[in-house]
Amino acid sequence: MINAAIVGLGRWGRTLVNSVQGKSSVIRFTAAHTGTRASAEAFCAENGIALKDDLDQILADAAIDGVVFATPHSQHGGQVERTAAAGKHVFMEKPFTLDLKSAEAAIEAVARAGVVLAVAYPRRFHPAMIELKARIDDGRLGTVSHCESAQASPAGITMSPDYWRSDPQEAPAGAMTATGVHNLDALIYLFGKIDEAYCTSLRRVMARLEDTTTVLLSLASGISATLYCSLVTAPTYRFAVYGTRGSVELATPELEFRFTPVTERPATGRHPAPAPEIIDYKGFNALAAELEGFAAAINRERPYPITAEEVLHGVAAFEAIVRSAAVHRPVKVSQ
Repeated sequence: MINAAIVGLGRWGRTLVNSVQGKSSVIRFTAAHTGTRASAEAFCAENGIALKDDLDQILADAAIDGVVFATPHSQHGGQVERTAAAGKHVFMEKPFTLDLKSAEAAIEAVARAGVVLAVAYPRRFHPAMIELKARIDDGRLGTVSHCESAQASPAGITMSPDYWRSDPQEAPAGAMTATGVHNLDALIYLFGKIDEAYCTSLRRVMARLEDTTTVLLSLASGISATLYCSLVTAPTYRFAVYGTRGSVELATPELEFRFTPVTERPATGRHPAPAPEIIDYKGFNALAAELEGFAAAINRERPYPITAEEVLHGVAAFEAIVRSAAVHRPVKVSQ
């Protein structure tokens, strides 16, 4: 059993704890630190978690194997470096860092310490995304030409302007840090490196933050991709890939997998629209899967499925998107 600490016990930190606490046979949370101690005391007591005064107490505790961070984005790089230097394994919420320089320093610290680094992209663990990758890799989709994704939530409609997630310094390119980076990582997982980004990011509703972000991407593999993310509309998730032998759509609820094949055109009339193949993955807990994947990597059972090179490339692509939004033109990815 891996003993983990959670740093940051806001809404998302508690969601991570609740995904495994008392349910997993491989990982549990035994300690926590948060900047809002008073609001977390009851939650920690209910879950058998010792609430610590600061990160130093967690890093000095020999009984803690790894630290899970759900903290403001600008703090991530330094937290990774400190945790690795203390010999603790690191699970960091997305985005890994906000710039390539801090990401490189954090990755170097992890390599020096020889600890496990996990970055929280739970869709890497989802069987629908794994099935999609298998069909791309074995040619069942034919030659892929394009991928489009959309992810949205209404969180920004009622978000306080003083909340750290509303701060443009913590969330450059607006909705990218909240939702868009998930699909950016999915593109890297499925198709490899991103070559160029052209981003438009708009402030439609929120007082300070650009809440509606759209990105056109070109990939080194030759395909194009579009990425839409928003904080001011109904909860939405859609990820679609188009190939010469068929198209796949992953969509909420529960990331249903829908494959529509290309069929032969009849002698007269249009191509028919065949019934799609549908695979339903109801009940799969991707958050538990990523935390248990972290535990498996610590126990050397299998590597965490996001490499350091992919983490760095994801940050470089994110940095290009942020730059493109600022200069209103396409920007090449630097790494």
